[in-house]
Amino acid sequence: MVKFYENAFSYDYQWPAVTLAYFLRYPNPYSTHVISTDTLASELDPVTGNLHLTRLHLKRGKLPASVARFLPKIKESYILEHSVVDVKNQRLETETRNLDWEGVLSVVESQVYTPSAERTTRDGKTDVQTIVRFESRLGSGKVVKDVEEKRGFFSNWTTGSVQRSIELVGVRRMREGLGRSREGMKVVLEQLRERGMVGVLREQRKGGWERWKKAWRGEGELMDDLPIERK
Repeated sequence: MVKFYENAFSYDYQWPAVTLAYFLRYPNPYSTHVISTDTLASELDPVTGNLHLTRLHLKRGKLPASVARFLPKIKESYILEHSVVDVKNQRLETETRNLDWEGVLSVVESQVYTPSAERTTRDGKTDVQTIVRFESRLGSGKVVKDVEEKRGFFSNWTTGSVQRSIELVGVRRMREGLGRSREGMKVVLEQLRERGMVGVLREQRKGGWERWKKAWRGEGELMDDLPIERK
């Protein structure tokens, strides 16, 4: 079974700023679950001039109880991200996918960032089109064998119902995650406007999130509740 989730969103910033913020988005006050980010490869295509980047994110998270009972305990997971920056046509394409327990729930998120045709009182807007593909292959012979080796209690279960449950949880968590991701991007964008790229990099390395709390008025209480941890 495969499920898709689609979403469209716009940032009130020009495409170059949004593209830069995308690659500087970790850490931010809304991404305390991201432990580390490493660049695995970067290549400039000599023909197209496009920049290809591959990064690996290590994230910390707890599975919902409705799903955790079917799986081994997962406290950390790796996310592989591949991005293509087309500066000439102002287009950023990204794809992220989970590497842990992909056979149980595969989540592939694709995004396209392009300048918006709609103008604002500022310099411009950037549109983001998001498509997320969820697929649970729980019930296949190999997956069941692997899970039984880890947790030997798969005695009573209906494959279809478990797949649907896992996929629905995945969709719900993705919606919540996209919301937090946008807020984190907004914080980084605002700081880029105020401090520039060098200032943002310095602030992130120092872990000065207390000063970043003032970036968005009216959200101080929410951000006060977020624990800030560094790797």
